[in-house]
Amino acid sequence: MRIIFSRKGFDSSAGRSPSPIIDGVPISLPIPTAHRSETTYRLLGLADLAEKATKGRIRADDLCHEDPVFLHGRWAFGQTGIAQTHLEKTGVCAGDVFLFFGLFASPRQKDRHHRIFGYLEVEEVRRLGAQPSKKDCPEGFLRRHPHTIGEWNENNTLYIGTGAKARTSHPHLRLTKPGALPSIWRVPSWLKSAGLTYHSNPARWIGNQELWVASRGQEFVTNVGDQQDPKQWLLNVRAAVEAEDANIDL
Repeated sequence: MRIIFSRKGFDSSAGRSPSPIIDGVPISLPIPTAHRSETTYRLLGLADLAEKATKGRIRADDLCHEDPVFLHGRWAFGQTGIAQTHLEKTGVCAGDVFLFFGLFASPRQKDRHHRIFGYLEVEEVRRLGAQPSKKDCPEGFLRRHPHTIGEWNENNTLYIGTGAKARTSHPHLRLTKPGALPSIWRVPSWLKSAGLTYHSNPARWIGNQELWVASRGQEFVTNVGDQQDPKQWLLNVRAAVEAEDANIDL
């Protein structure tokens, strides 16, 4: 089994602001785009949040790249180009798990940190190709997925499966070490020995439980096989995502 830490939503370059945590719930704001989208921030009900987070740089009717798309316990996530080549080379397939993370902060943009906001257990990998069409959209979603609109690289791909979106800012979903820069993560002790793509440089690891995470790269993959410690850690992450109370002990 592979676990993929998948960077999504607003950050210092895409949107140039963290996504907000509102009433204890992390709200991942999709990145702005000028094409290959039929979705605006207004349509998603995120107009006020996007305008406030960007101090008006992004407006309600600006197009956004809503990806991954979530509805009723199912995700559809698209990837292409170098990032998709990386997923292919590392063998990501059905049965693997994406952990979507992003940069978040309180409404006053204090305590910026990386946190997991959802997970996707892959059931299907669907190759869309360079010229997808509306018929390539997965069933059961309200809006057309952006990776089925316009022209893409030949390796344009959708990952479809079950999962959940975080209902609280549970502390177990926080990646950034408290009081540290967003790029300094607390990590489970098994991760260093299992290995994480883009992080082979020993200088990035501080002991076995801290990592200076790479600023480049969207998909960080670890192949944990059948190891029990990673599986238990992943079960705890999934429980934290699905928890209705951030104070629930795992």
